[in-house]
Amino acid sequence: MNASIIITTKNRKEDLRVAIRSAISQSLLPEIIVIDDGSTDGTSEMVAKDFPSVQLHSYQESKGLIVRRNEGASLSTGDVIFSIDDDAEFSTAHVVEQTLKGFSDFKIGAIAIPYIEPRKANVLLQKAPDRDRIWVTDRFIGTAHAVRRDIFLKLGGYRANLIHQGEEGDFCIRMLDRGFHVKLGSADPIIHYESPKRSYQRMDYYGCRNSILFLWQNAPLKLLPLYMLGTSLNCLKWTLHPKRLLTRFKGLLAGYNNCFTANRAPVSQNTFRAWRNLGKSKSVLFGAQRTSLAE
Repeated sequence: MNASIIITTKNRKEDLRVAIRSAISQSLLPEIIVIDDGSTDGTSEMVAKDFPSVQLHSYQESKGLIVRRNEGASLSTGDVIFSIDDDAEFSTAHVVEQTLKGFSDFKIGAIAIPYIEPRKANVLLQKAPDRDRIWVTDRFIGTAHAVRRDIFLKLGGYRANLIHQGEEGDFCIRMLDRGFHVKLGSADPIIHYESPKRSYQRMDYYGCRNSILFLWQNAPLKLLPLYMLGTSLNCLKWTLHPKRLLTRFKGLLAGYNNCFTANRAPVSQNTFRAWRNLGKSKSVLFGAQRTSLAE
């Protein structure tokens, strides 16, 4: 089993340099693909000059992270795709090698790699309770995961209409509906520095918008009205700051409006409930609870 590392970037040249160096240092020498989504800061020139062994795909038009990650999956040749953000790095040279060993069961479609965000809580996340058994969860985050390429492509990758965030959970519930699971990893962690260039206003807007689209596209009809109402209220309860509240309200309106053009492809009620149970429990021992796992 071999690996491809995909890094999508835009205008974070110096952050990207750190990410690429950590990818090149991996012990198994994986294929490395960098996709420049319309940078104007000399990113492509830096990659071409300083990292000639890296596959560089540069675009003048920006189409966003989700579209570029899908393209990266199509361009890659590895059995397993590793994805990290351009403001992250592998903490050691063994992360890829250790993670590949985790695909020990054919029902494991993806692995959530442990990660740390030193500029936030600085705690280890997405780590399995122990190394000896298989623990599954509901999703992974974009900057710290590995996914089987064949499954990713078969499911059509991420839904491009989500634009900014929430694509991972959407993909994972569709993967669960096909009988594949997200395993919690036990490898050395990925360090995610979370660039200060991130727009939290944009995250507020798309977080609410995409929460509605997620339900519209995935929730069974019988459960849809209740979860739509509950999600809408939860989105507005996140903060009482007037400016952020207005941004989130606009995001909700956009989400409902986009439902008119987004196709519904709901998962089964068993899958939806299983996915929700996994999210509440954070991790479940693989095969131990039939009520918590899709069969």
